[in-house]
Amino acid sequence: MMKAGIDQDALITMFSAASTKQGDALRKAVGDATLKALQSRELTLDNISKVVKSVAGAASLGAGRNAASPVDVESMLGKALAGIDGALLQAVEANRKALEQFVGNGMTLSEKPLKQALANVEKMEDTFFAAITKASQSAGPMQAPWEQALSAMKMKGSETGMQATATVESLVAQTQTMLRDGRASGMRAAQAMLDSYAAMVSGVLIGMSDGMRAGGATAKSSPAQAAAAPAAKKRASTRRRTAR
Repeated sequence: MMKAGIDQDALITMFSAASTKQGDALRKAVGDATLKALQSRELTLDNISKVVKSVAGAASLGAGRNAASPVDVESMLGKALAGIDGALLQAVEANRKALEQFVGNGMTLSEKPLKQALANVEKMEDTFFAAITKASQSAGPMQAPWEQALSAMKMKGSETGMQATATVESLVAQTQTMLRDGRASGMRAAQAMLDSYAAMVSGVLIGMSDGMRAGGATAKSSPAQAAAAPAAKKRASTRRRTAR
């Protein structure tokens, strides 16, 4: 069963057969599935929410069918949260790379698309937590374990939230320095990239993962250049689906 680009059946099977000792394997599987789904669409808050709810739904179904004894369901769902958090952390990093590309070329964060993009980065953790909360409300007996696992994460804070805060602070400081130095510009030539910012960031995210798989030995191209081909393919695919 595929939903929001997630192979839910694979996750359900894994959670239903896992023991508490397999927590790290669950975290990695959830993280990989979440990241893959995020890479297959424009990186908007709405799409992030859909992916998170789909992953959480699969984890709930699988954990609910787990017959292993004893099994710490809350711990298993905590690993699922950690896996999602790890994928969203990369999404924040992709936004940072894209935004720094524009700011470094003289565009200020007062530009509407960049201002909105920065606001979305700030909302990433809230979107994550809200999606889990909504998914848990339809999880039946898994609702309480989800709430307990989510409460534990909120107490210490997600990596996504911490990185989002650092990203916003860094970009604001970079913009202020640029304005003081008189290096701000309208950068009209970048408008085409701004118009498809979400697709561009998705392309950066794909490029980041490709670079990690290659051991970091490839690529001296900029994030925008790395994003260009994947983003173009994504937009073309979207147009084809719309045409149907």
